[in-house]
This record gives sequence, C-alpha cells and structure tokens, in this order.
Amino acid sequence: MIYLDGHSTTPLDPLVFEAMKPYFLERFGNASHGLHRFNWEAEAAVNRAREQVAGFLGANAKEIILTGGATEANHLAILGSAKALRTSGRMRILSLEIEHASVLGALELMREQGFSIEWVATHPNGRVDLADLKSKLRSDVGLVSIALANHEVGTIQDLGLISRLVHEAGAWMHTDAVQAAGKISFSVDSMGADLLTISGHKIHGPKGAGALYVRRKNPRVEIAPIQRGGGQERGLRPGSPNTPALVGLGVACELSDSLMKTEVPRLRELRDSLWNLLEHALPCIRRNGSTEHALPHNLNVSVEGVDGAALFGRLKRVAVSNASACLNGTQDYSQVLTVLGVEKGLARATLRFGLGRFTTREEILAAAEEIILVVNDLRRMEKEFAAQTGTVYGNGGCTS
Repeated sequence: MIYLDGHSTTPLDPLVFEAMKPYFLERFGNASHGLHRFNWEAEAAVNRAREQVAGFLGANAKEIILTGGATEANHLAILGSAKALRTSGRMRILSLEIEHASVLGALELMREQGFSIEWVATHPNGRVDLADLKSKLRSDVGLVSIALANHEVGTIQDLGLISRLVHEAGAWMHTDAVQAAGKISFSVDSMGADLLTISGHKIHGPKGAGALYVRRKNPRVEIAPIQRGGGQERGLRPGSPNTPALVGLGVACELSDSLMKTEVPRLRELRDSLWNLLEHALPCIRRNGSTEHALPHNLNVSVEGVDGAALFGRLKRVAVSNASACLNGTQDYSQVLTVLGVEKGLARATLRFGLGRFTTREEILAAAEEIILVVNDLRRMEKEFAAQTGTVYGNGGCTS
C-alpha cells in the first residue's frame, strides 16, 4: 500500500517512538503527583515537552496547555472563552463554514449557550473574503476562529492580516494550525494568534496528544476550564498527563522544526509531480483550493465522469481519502468542497492527497499510474453503459 492520507494522520516517526518507549516501561510515574523519583522523572519529561512545543511555536512555555489532542484543544479554546466573552458583552463569534468539524462542533455548543455564530464568506479557492470580514467585525464580536490552512483543500490564509483586523476590532484571534504545523514557517507573534491549536499525529507524532497556545499579554487571554477535577495544566485541563504521548509530541515538534527547510521543498516537488502526471493523463480533472497559497503536501482533485464510490472501491494500492477523517462515516462527500461551490456528485469523486515525511518519488509514480488506470477504466465502462442504454454519457466532452 502507498500511504497518501497524511491529512487524516501520519505514521509515527521511529525517532519519536524511541523517545516515548521508556515512559511506557521504565519511567511510568504520574507527572502530576511528584512525591518520588518515578513521578519526578515523568514531570520533568512533560515539562520538557512543553518547552519543545513552545519553541516550535515561538511561544513561552507558560503559554502552552498540553491536551489529549486537537479536538480537545479547539474546544478548550472556544468554549473556554465563553465566560470572558459573556462578561465583556461580546456575544458574537465569526468563523468559516469550511472549518474542521472539531471547530464547527465547538461553535455549535457556543450557539446553544446563547452566542451568535456568523459565517465569513470565502472565495471559491478557500481564501477569506476580507471585505466581508471587515463588514462583520463590529463591536459585539469577541472571538474569530479561522484555520491557518484548510484541512481538505490546503488553502493557507493570511493570518497576519486577518489578526490585525480582528485586534483592531477588539476581538481575540483563534486559529486551528493543525494542518499547517511543520509544513509552513510561522510563529504565534508573526500571525498575531491569541489562541492556537496543534496536534501530534499530524506531524509524525502520536495520537492522543495536542497543545493549545494561550497568549498571556498584549492581549492577555483568559479562558476557563471546560472540565472540572484536578489542577493540572494551570487548572485548565484536569487529568493525569499522558506522559509517553506528550514526550512524543515534543520530539515530533523538534523534528518537524529541524527538517522543515528540506522537507517543504521536497514535498512541494512531489506534490507538483503528482498533479502534473494526473493533469496530463486525465482530461477534465479539477484541482481544488488555491494554487498560489497552498500547503506543500496537499493536493485535492475532483474527477469528472466517474462514480465516487466506484473510484475508491477500485483503488487497491493507494490509501487516500475524499474528505476529513472526522466526516467520513457521516456523509460521503466533502462539506468544504460543497461550500466552495463543488457539486455533490463531483465532491464524492474527489481525491485528497496528503504527502508526508516518508513519501517517496517511486510511490508518487506508482500512485499516479494506478489512479490513471482506474479512472480511465471507469470512464470507459460509463461510456459503454451509456451507449447500451441510450443515456447521455456523464463525462460530457471529456475522453479517456
């Protein structure tokens, strides 16, 4: 199998695994109960991970809340701001309809608490409509949540400009940076992020580990816990820390940071090679998202003239998805694409490629070969069926 589903998850880097192993078997203490050597070792490891995450984001370690993943971090950022927003009378939140399900779910919970959620328009390539954002940034807006890069089409937002507009309106800026982390260079200050989320398993770290950055000054962001219990993570995230996973998160952040200069151009070259092979061999395929402002490892293409279920059913060697992992199983097409104007049938026949650290050129060539064969075969079958039944061939003017 050729794994090209890196937006869903990434394989664990062996170096990360080696760093985690001792905290499963030897240094298994409870990092939040430091009364003896076992626990002190675990506590030191968690603090080290916090420093590594902070360095990765250009932040202070005191601004990092370690969590069980990005969904938890997004919920803590958004739901945790409710008390402060209510106190300030800023009961309106702006976001995008193309955000990740974990953000949309948290916003829906805020709506149930009496907050007003308003969607900012996007251009067909996924970039924020800045004029619409400006028109909606009124004095009652307390929070704006916009991902640094989209989890499906890979479009990168100009967060520096967006956050300046948000701060001029007196609101807080939250960004889900899960897909962008390790793929583009940024810091919390360069983007003006007040709240920022990352996930371990999207940067070749373990599942079950994430982090939330919370700005301490200019402005100072005050969030409240959304769970009650212990006083871990400055009282914001109760529960015994998952020490092995957090150790893995920290090492994954360091590795991603150190490899970025070589990995980004390599991934971009492989991504472009894959697109060129598909575009040259397959008429009537569409690349979704921005080509100018795009994550280097992302390629999202819709294929005309084939049934989406048949397409995925016939791919035997290539592991790829058509939408966010958090939507698969609930619907068979991408909500992001339909919001951006792609018809549902075409959204179902969409391939979302996510390249990673271990993707090779040979795999790209083999993946392109299988996809081209499968698409041409399905188009031929569709054409033959149309001829036999007297129906109109659904591929229009495209030929295989």
